[in-house]
Parts: sequence; C-alpha cells; structure tokens
Amino acid sequence: MNLNNLSIEVSAVSPKQYPTGNRPEIAFAGRSNVGKSSFLNKMVGRKSLARTSGKPGKTAQINFFNIDGQVFFVDLPGYGYAAVSKAEQQRWGAMMDTYLNMRKQLRQVVLLVDSRHKPSKDDIQMAEWIRYRFGYLIIVATKIDKLSAKQLEGNLQLIADTLKFTEDDILLPFSAETGSGKEDCWEVVCDTLEVEMPQLR
Repeated sequence: MNLNNLSIEVSAVSPKQYPTGNRPEIAFAGRSNVGKSSFLNKMVGRKSLARTSGKPGKTAQINFFNIDGQVFFVDLPGYGYAAVSKAEQQRWGAMMDTYLNMRKQLRQVVLLVDSRHKPSKDDIQMAEWIRYRFGYLIIVATKIDKLSAKQLEGNLQLIADTLKFTEDDILLPFSAETGSGKEDCWEVVCDTLEVEMPQLR
C-alpha cells in the first residue's frame, strides 16, 4: 500500500452515508481520551489526517479513511466522556451499534486502551463484544512513553488479566510520541486485512 495516497472518504452518521463497495475495513475503538487520533496519524505518517483535540469526545461521527484505495481505517466515536450529555452518549452508542453489527465489510475492531490505567468497565464491555464477534482481541496499549519499562511490564500484565487474555489475543504497546510499536501494529493490521505492508515513513 502507498501511504502517500490517503484521504478521508466520509464522516458518516447513518448507513446510507457509508462508503459503497467491498473494500475491507478495520475499525478503531476506545475511550475518548485514549489517543485514537494520534495513533491513526502516527500509523499513516500524517500530522492531521485524523483530527486531534484537547477536548475529549470530539469525534461525533464515524470517520472512514481511504488507505490507497484498498482498505478503510474506520475511526469510531470515543466513549466514556462524562461531559457529553446522556442523550448524546446514547446517540453515539446507537450509531456505533448500527455500524458494528451491520457492516459486512468490517474485518476486525482494534481496541485502544491507555497503558497507564486499568481498563475501564466500558473497555471491558467493548472487549467482550469484540471477542464475541471476532473470536479474539487486538488491543493497542497507548502512551507507553509515559511509563518506565518496569511500570509498563506490570501494566501490560494488568491489561491482559483484566481483559481475560487467551493465547489468541494480541497486545500491542504503542507510543504516538516516539513511534514505538508502529511496525508491529502495521503487521497485525495487514495480516488481518490480508494486504501487503506499506513502506513506512
């Protein structure tokens, strides 16, 4: 894949706005402050393909990123942001449920969790749904640059224990600041989507 050929295809709030065709999709989910936009930008070598914000809960649509006309990266609304009204949370939840349960092109959901903290109840619920739907988990543990090597080792074990990891599950430590873990994440994504690895920047 050519990472020079990237664009946002559409920001959707309903199925009628989803891209047409059969290109495979991989979706990225996580709490609203987990660093999902920073992760996506680091993965593709762009500063602002996915919008980052100082305010959690900024993504209010499902964003489809066209990767070289071959696959879509799908950025789901962040969950668990208390300052958003309950009505808004319910609207986002319904929008996500529709996509996750209806979209045939969806190959896997990658769950991002903050490496500094124990996974939340929302994280556990999402992980359970992913395992039910796909049979295994792909977890990206973000912000690893904020921890010492010893802290990271203990926290990764805590994440695995909390989410009840099996031998089929995958845990990928990642830093959007340093790029650590980027190649491993791409290998897993490409294996999942059955596409060739891009030339990474």
